[in-house]
Amino acid sequence: MGSRTLLLILGLHFTLLGNIKAIDCPRGLIANGSQQCVDTDECNEWDSTPPCGSNTTCYNTYGSFYCHCLPGFVSTTTFKFTPLTGECKDLNECLQKPQICGNNTICLNTIGSYNCRCQPGFRVSTYTRRCADIDECNEIAGICGVGGDCQNQKGSYSCLCHPGYSNYDNKQAQCSVLTCDQFKANETPGQTVPGLAGLLSLMRKSCLALSNSGDAAGGRLTGEILLENVFTEMDSLLSHDILSNSREVSGLLGTVEDAMKLIGPQLRDNHTTMETDHTATELAVRRGQTPPTGPISLANDNARLDTSWETATGNGTYPGFTLAGLVCYKTVERSVNNSFQYLTDTDTDTDTDTDTTTASKPSYQISSKVVTALVSNPATEHLTQPVILTFKHLQVRAESSEMNYTCVFWSEGRVQEEGGAWSRRGCTKVTSNATHTVCSCTHLSSFAVLMALYPVQNTFELRLLTWLGLSVSVVCLLLCILTFWLCRSIQGTRTTIHLHLCVCLFIADLVFLSGISHTQSKGGCRVVAGLLHLFFLGSFSWMLLEGVQLYLMVVLVFNTTIRPLYLYAVGYGLPLAIVIISAITYPDGYGTTQHCWLSLERGFIWSFFGPVCTIIILNAFFFIITVWRLAQKFSSLNTNLSNLHKIKVFTVTAVAQLCVLGTMWIFGVFQFQEEGTVVMTYLFTILNSLQGALLFIMHCLLNKTVREEYCKLLSCICTPQKKRYSEVSTTNPSSSQSQGSRSAENTVESQI
Repeated sequence: MGSRTLLLILGLHFTLLGNIKAIDCPRGLIANGSQQCVDTDECNEWDSTPPCGSNTTCYNTYGSFYCHCLPGFVSTTTFKFTPLTGECKDLNECLQKPQICGNNTICLNTIGSYNCRCQPGFRVSTYTRRCADIDECNEIAGICGVGGDCQNQKGSYSCLCHPGYSNYDNKQAQCSVLTCDQFKANETPGQTVPGLAGLLSLMRKSCLALSNSGDAAGGRLTGEILLENVFTEMDSLLSHDILSNSREVSGLLGTVEDAMKLIGPQLRDNHTTMETDHTATELAVRRGQTPPTGPISLANDNARLDTSWETATGNGTYPGFTLAGLVCYKTVERSVNNSFQYLTDTDTDTDTDTDTTTASKPSYQISSKVVTALVSNPATEHLTQPVILTFKHLQVRAESSEMNYTCVFWSEGRVQEEGGAWSRRGCTKVTSNATHTVCSCTHLSSFAVLMALYPVQNTFELRLLTWLGLSVSVVCLLLCILTFWLCRSIQGTRTTIHLHLCVCLFIADLVFLSGISHTQSKGGCRVVAGLLHLFFLGSFSWMLLEGVQLYLMVVLVFNTTIRPLYLYAVGYGLPLAIVIISAITYPDGYGTTQHCWLSLERGFIWSFFGPVCTIIILNAFFFIITVWRLAQKFSSLNTNLSNLHKIKVFTVTAVAQLCVLGTMWIFGVFQFQEEGTVVMTYLFTILNSLQGALLFIMHCLLNKTVREEYCKLLSCICTPQKKRYSEVSTTNPSSSQSQGSRSAENTVESQI
């Protein structure tokens, strides 16, 4: 059997192997070594990701498996699911079972569970393990303060305030003392601020109602309505510009601050803004059991307040609320800009860039709106953290070292009769540019920014030049007045015009010389400014009449006259009407802190420059037409005179006086501005002194008839000249003409 047997055995073996087939098991089963299908445990045979997902429990079955959600989770489909048919999501027990925590509790859902807490005013009882009410009235001594009675309520409590105390409807706040005496008008004659009685009465009634009422009832106005009524009264008061002294300003600012402190806690909203024609207000209030923290920023178009709630609350007893407010007065600076001493003498200037030496001590002008910054903190005299106030300048000025700004607050007098004044104490300038100034103050009050106005240097030389120049002008004008009044040979309409022109300039120069800088007396300064306004306008009015008379004589009919009544009506009546209307419209426009002249506020200066510009334009028109017509007529009037000579004489004499007086007031625009320069001051002074001398030269010395009268007075000097003049007159064929024709000729030649 050797090889044949071996081959037979191997063939049989391979035949048996070829007859064996692989077993195909169903899904979830697997064949074992015995060629049998057995179950696979999917719940345990995984590498990193559970087969059912998170928050689940996996259960194996024969050939498969299914999933259950863990407690606190719920399936999106059925109770038993697979990863292909559902998943587990958190079950919000607080919504599914609202009473799961019991009464007086708060349910807080968590992932897969929940927590229970007691509501405010409740805590877990040691005995029942349930939330029970806390009796705050017994557990917290003095919870309502000395002026209130505590009443316990389920989960809370309320404070009922005694008369004279209030918690401003915050029932869980302490009752604090509420005094209404600050809203009581002073009954002493002359001490009550005009127009403030209505505001004081309104606030006193509201304060007393709040003090005597335990809740919002009792006829008391809501905070919003009361705030609106207060600013309606404020608009009525400020629209009349009745503030005339520092005491009245102190009364107004103090009343508004007290009113905002009373109204603020009664407002329903945490943030309230209100704007009227004369005020802009922003109030912020925070209420709660604990004092608020964090920054505060209140702003309007003219100012901004930056502080913190900690500063507004203070370190004293927390009354359950905190108030911060900013009130901007849109027109008050008009009253305080001209009426009061701006800096108290005891203040120390903390601004390093402001020179206040005796030689160049500046005066001051309001350069911002006046604002009141207030908080509920009763101790604001010395703040631990300063407040920041940003002011917008009233006028945008070029940045210059001469423009020095000072941060000030309104300091009330120690007694009511003293009023108040601007003070630098506790306020420093942080930074300043052409449009804004930032101030830091360690107390709260009413604030503003002042601009330092430095006087012109070399004042002795300037005063000497002013006195000499105006003295020369006054003497020359006096000679002109005497000449036009006493010299009968030149009497006529044009002489009358020249006479009253000189009278107006003479009075104006005297008033200017004696009172332009006397600003100490407000009433006297207003009188000086009014007289200057009247007589300078009068001089231009008589110059207008001169142009009209010249136009009538040359263009229409020669020797045409104007009735004296019309002359006086225009020469004096027109300026007087302008001054009366201006004084009624804006009486505070007369007199400034620098000069007894017209104020630049509200464009009041145009009550002078408007008529002046109109007169200059009209006279320029008359002179142009007159010169053109004279160029055509002079040759036919007198063939012995050259047209060029006549036109030259007329042009020089007729236009010169208008140019000098008009040019003088061009420089006067810069002279009377607060930042007037030295050059403009000297030019104005020189031109002002030239006007009298110019009129004397043109209308007296250059007039042949007037010179003849002068020669009669000075016969010893002018005899030769009189003889030559007589000889020429006897040989002149036209000497037989009437005196009126000769006067007319002299007028055309030199009486312009």
